[in-house]
Amino acid sequence: MKSDIELVQEVKAGERKAFSELVQRHQRTLLRTILRLTREQSIAEDVVQESFIKAYQKIDLFEGRSSFKSWLFQIALNTARNRFRERTQDLINIEDTFLGVDPGAENGLVQADIKHKIREEIDKLPEKQRIALTLRIFEDMSFKEIAVIMGCPYDTAKANYRHALLKLRERLEDSDSVAGWDRFMEDSEGAWDGAMAQANARAPEVEQ
Repeated sequence: MKSDIELVQEVKAGERKAFSELVQRHQRTLLRTILRLTREQSIAEDVVQESFIKAYQKIDLFEGRSSFKSWLFQIALNTARNRFRERTQDLINIEDTFLGVDPGAENGLVQADIKHKIREEIDKLPEKQRIALTLRIFEDMSFKEIAVIMGCPYDTAKANYRHALLKLRERLEDSDSVAGWDRFMEDSEGAWDGAMAQANARAPEVEQ
């Protein structure tokens, strides 16, 4: 199977079918992520479609310094933000994120109240911390990819993620109503204990 970079090179050479393969390869994950941000199917579909159009139009600007996926997600995130600016709404206020679409990671949630409480607490996180958390936990992206998508340094992306984990732990660990939430997070990423150990270390200040 051809790599994304190989397909991009074919697109640049005029092979439009190569871009169709890129769309098929990434559209499902991209739609799932944008739907978590918008909570509206029609808007998410429009954002994804517009993002692919922009990616095709700007393909010559892709230099391969990051993965095509990271580059595409960055376009989609900016497109989503612009869409809500046009509607005079703040993306931060309309994000009902992370658990709104079945991403597979929430299979460990067996009680509806756990899901609801975690969603409420995640929604209270600053926008950049929420984005870092959803890309890391639910999309299994590396911090390098997250940094590219968010347009920030590697350490800032990692710090936003760590601070998000710390805030969630502080708010949820003593709550009887969400007993077992840590198991959910562990199942989601597969390394909860390690993540929390890192989060306990002093993290740099993050952008709110």
